[in-house]
Amino acid sequence: MEDFNLYAPVGAFVNAGAPVWGTCAGMIVLARHVSDLDFPTLEALDIEVLRNAYGRQVDSFESDVDVPALGIEPFHAVFIRAPVVASVGPGVEVMATVRSELAGREEPVAVRQGAVMATSFHPELTNDLRFHSYFVSLVRSSTTSAGSK
Repeated sequence: MEDFNLYAPVGAFVNAGAPVWGTCAGMIVLARHVSDLDFPTLEALDIEVLRNAYGRQVDSFESDVDVPALGIEPFHAVFIRAPVVASVGPGVEVMATVRSELAGREEPVAVRQGAVMATSFHPELTNDLRFHSYFVSLVRSSTTSAGSK
């Protein structure tokens, strides 16, 4: 973003309250704090993220995760060198978790704070459009709210 002078306009877009969804590396860019990162983030989500915390490319995995906001049926998530959400602030909604065998606990893998959403996995690599539909509903809601002001 810095190389192409996009940090300021994208940051202004996010700070203006526009709906934004970051997947995998996008989660890192949106996080307030990221370990071992040499460039600034947009600090749009009150989360701390650990980069590549599940391991290298060969450690990528798939898992069915429960996402109550999307309905009863689990969502099949594809994790590729995925970041781990180490902590969430008080205004962050955890939408889904996955059990980490390394940590021995459930870790957030989908979060939302207002109009900003992030997933540590890649919904675009599945045929399940529920996350995309959910994000479109955020956009529509935001557009409706902005039009009524």
